[in-house]
Amino acid sequence: MCVVLLFIFLSCKEAPKKDYVTISGTITSKNSDTLYILGRGFTKRMLVDDNGFFSDTLKVTNGEHTLYDGKELSAMHLNNGYNLKITLDTEAFDETITYEGVGAETNNYLVERTLLHEKLLSDTSIIKLEKEAFNIKTTEIFKQFHDLLKSKKGLDTNFVTSQKKQLAELEKKMQKQREKQQYFVTAFAKGKVSPKFTDYENYLGGTTSLDDFNGKYVYIDIWATWCGPCKKEIPYLKKVEEQYRNKNIEFVSISTDRAKDYDTWKNMVKEEELSGVQLYAKEDTTFTNAYKVNGIPRFILIDPQGNIVDANAPRPSDKTLVELLNELSL
Repeated sequence: MCVVLLFIFLSCKEAPKKDYVTISGTITSKNSDTLYILGRGFTKRMLVDDNGFFSDTLKVTNGEHTLYDGKELSAMHLNNGYNLKITLDTEAFDETITYEGVGAETNNYLVERTLLHEKLLSDTSIIKLEKEAFNIKTTEIFKQFHDLLKSKKGLDTNFVTSQKKQLAELEKKMQKQREKQQYFVTAFAKGKVSPKFTDYENYLGGTTSLDDFNGKYVYIDIWATWCGPCKKEIPYLKKVEEQYRNKNIEFVSISTDRAKDYDTWKNMVKEEELSGVQLYAKEDTTFTNAYKVNGIPRFILIDPQGNIVDANAPRPSDKTLVELLNELSL
């Protein structure tokens, strides 16, 4: 009898809680043979086999992490003790990623939040609205975010609190972006005299200043060799330059590379056969500071009198650039 009772007691004891995360799953149309879990000061590399299957364990600091397949990113929340099975198709990464197992509710919510973010906030014109319209629009937007969070039952209270805090910070960030946009519109309004650059090194020799282009429209590309998004615009820029060849417009690219990358700039101009006027700013930030450039690439359009047409002009990859240029008397 004692032996039987002991067996029942041991059988009923709760299994010790895992102090690690178990992750497995399958990727359709994988982008690479490696999957990464990224955290603050933390990287876990998992191998993906030929069938797209992966499986591993990892110890984490509970909280936010990122799933990265070498091409796309997805937000994750991991706590030691989670046992997650992930499935996704890279042809529609955000739309197909799903979680099963312990911790699935929290991570499936993050997937839905990401999709809602893309749906509601991909239109950056929101920050150009007048104050009253902006406030009405953002109230509608953040109600949908909070409704999504409320609809998810059983989420950890600390996680819910952190999500509410993030939403509040995002709303505050949008308010500041609008304020910055309003200042930008006023300070760099169409028709105002453009700030100038002087004596930038020209790849073809000598120096060039903005005033050298008086009488012509000038489309300026502020970039750097280390900037991925800048380099993605190069094929589109070449196409636009060719389309407006022999027109009354100059295409001027200003490299903001550090002195240590000077040779890299020269080599890239040669190897990529970059056209237009290629200038090196020599670490001078007078022009970029005047235009409040805090991210690149940045494109600026100036008229033949040296006045601003658009201080934040469309990128070459944006079809509205051609529409804008076609409106001008080139």
